[in-house]
Amino acid sequence: MTERPWPGRPYPLGATWDGEGVNFALFAGDALLVELCLFDAEGRNEVARIALDECTDQVWHCYLPQARPGLVYGYRVHGPYEPALGLRFNPHKLVLDPYAKAISGTVRWHDALYGYTRGHEREDLSFDRRDSAPFMPKARVIETAFSWGADRRPDVPWNEAVIYELNVRGFTMRHPDVPEDQRGTYAALAQQPVIDYLRRLGVTTVELMPVHAFVDERQLVERGLRNYWGYNTLGYFAPEARYSASGRVEEFKSMVKALHSAGIEVVIDVVYNHTCEGNHLGPTLSLRGIDNAAYYRLDPANPRLYTDYTGCGNTVNLTHPRTLQLVMDSLRYWADEMHVDGFRFDLAPALARAAGGVESWNSLFDVIRQDPVLSRSKLIAEPWDVGAGGYRVGNFPVGWAEWNDRYRDGMRTYWKGDGGAIGEFARRLTGSSDLYGRSGRRPHASVNFVTSHDGFTLADLVSYNERHNEANGEGGADGHNHNISWNCGVEGPTDDAQVRALRARQQRNFLATLLLSQGVPMLLAGDEIGRTQRGNNNAYCQDNEVSWVDWTLDAERASLLGFVRRLIELRREHPAFRRRDFFQGRPLHGGGFKDILWLRPDGAEMSDQEWEREHARRLAVYLAGDGLNEVDRRGRSLRDDDFLMLFNADHEEIAFVLPALPGEPWRCLLDTARSDGPGRPAGAGGPTDPARSAFAAGASYALQGRSLALLTRPSALP
Repeated sequence: MTERPWPGRPYPLGATWDGEGVNFALFAGDALLVELCLFDAEGRNEVARIALDECTDQVWHCYLPQARPGLVYGYRVHGPYEPALGLRFNPHKLVLDPYAKAISGTVRWHDALYGYTRGHEREDLSFDRRDSAPFMPKARVIETAFSWGADRRPDVPWNEAVIYELNVRGFTMRHPDVPEDQRGTYAALAQQPVIDYLRRLGVTTVELMPVHAFVDERQLVERGLRNYWGYNTLGYFAPEARYSASGRVEEFKSMVKALHSAGIEVVIDVVYNHTCEGNHLGPTLSLRGIDNAAYYRLDPANPRLYTDYTGCGNTVNLTHPRTLQLVMDSLRYWADEMHVDGFRFDLAPALARAAGGVESWNSLFDVIRQDPVLSRSKLIAEPWDVGAGGYRVGNFPVGWAEWNDRYRDGMRTYWKGDGGAIGEFARRLTGSSDLYGRSGRRPHASVNFVTSHDGFTLADLVSYNERHNEANGEGGADGHNHNISWNCGVEGPTDDAQVRALRARQQRNFLATLLLSQGVPMLLAGDEIGRTQRGNNNAYCQDNEVSWVDWTLDAERASLLGFVRRLIELRREHPAFRRRDFFQGRPLHGGGFKDILWLRPDGAEMSDQEWEREHARRLAVYLAGDGLNEVDRRGRSLRDDDFLMLFNADHEEIAFVLPALPGEPWRCLLDTARSDGPGRPAGAGGPTDPARSAFAAGASYALQGRSLALLTRPSALP
């Protein structure tokens, strides 16, 4: 650059190409000087260093009229290095622009990346003068224009959503119909065979594990491993480059556009609670070297240390207005520029912490609520962090959904066969009104799941009693030890036909319960075809076949896939399983019918005392088809068939007496003791075997041990 830079503007932050040049703007509140460093196209050699003379409201800025998209850059920020005061400036450390929209290169671990001299007594109080630029990734200026054409967000109503959590890389790395050079990338998710699979499965919304640029931790790299999950963010605007076949940001946009064209929403998992810079002994890669005291929550008693509500060494400081701006600008960028439909917030209570602890509201929630774009996005909280008072299930504001681990644990406990679980099971099955109803929220506030990326897969949940994480290199001590799992009698793989049949039935029990529960179901990718992680319940560093989806379908896996497809179809066809409001348990229309009845195996209504019985593992629930009290999008009153769900978590068969309610005979839609999956009732084009014969009121239905059945009939009300 031979031309003197122009003053430029303090907004927008980051590097912005306007068609004639590039404006650079960086917030660094306590800095004394900021230098913009320009590099060659490969990011190896620094070719120019420009002191930013302009500083407006703590934002350092300039404009380079000769700069173009593709320019590679970083910053050096000058100021005091006084860790005891929370100040960690070190101009020898190149720092990444927090607003970088594309990142070139990766972190190459070296001691020069640290602001202090490693190995020095009281290490971080020392000052390291080695240049970190050769080992640092750099920001790259991009052209943001993209032809979205007629792209429209699917805007799936919450009560119609079926979420599918997947890892971009692992979902397609072994997919036989994806070209090898595209496997594991955004481009792979846009391939027609992949989209066709998602559509046939019936999911409405894919929830992508972190796609913000992230870093492989040094200790993993030294063990020959990688960060597979991605909860180690480096940049909040740049898509992770390892997921890109082309190396271009447009690839992510093309993926979103392709999924939208198929009617599938895209929600991304975002990690605004911490960054990859770790604790006070971590590297200086970006925020730490730009304005440590503004971007991180420091220990008030000792600002050298960080307040850690995340278990990852630091907590991002959303009480600072510029840090709040960073997060909001990032959210708006992904919603406006990248067209994503929503966000799942990792460790969300860490974002809501004020000085006195977790608040029900804070500035972030207030700002999101009034934002015209973000307030219409799907907002999902992981409602816990590791700090005191951080478990906040049921406490997020109206407009937010939550991962409901009470649902996960309740369903696992019941189907494991533990006693005293039917009350919790019933509350979770019907939408968790005890958690969400009091604040005016609806059943869709509960994102129901039995498995997620964190923990056992569904196949492993019914195959292992203990975690088997030895491959992680941590002595098998990492991961949860409270899995509420049951191996059905044998630990791990087995050729025992009876054990295999029981495991298959247990998987069907979990999947049927999940997809017939009120609330929003979330499936873990691969559970529908029996994916295993070989008992590893913390596969965060297993970027290999332990984590990747195996697309090979034998008869057993194909049968499970067909079962899940039909279950999702049942849910889509019947609003009784995706109510917009909670059950009331009151008589309908002044008559004797209630919208819901809980029944004993003898057909009588459950009493209050029977919910408390330790030995109770069997119950039934009647859903009145005329009990919806809802209208469709055209204002027409909704009604459905009547349904009767029978549950038996005991090991012995039991004969359920069908309730003495007037109406047509019952017909069986589903029995998980059968391997052929849900069908249609006899006379509706489906199977007509004896298991789907008509059952009059007062007749009995023999339900095998550890199974459930779903019966239906036309609504009894006129």
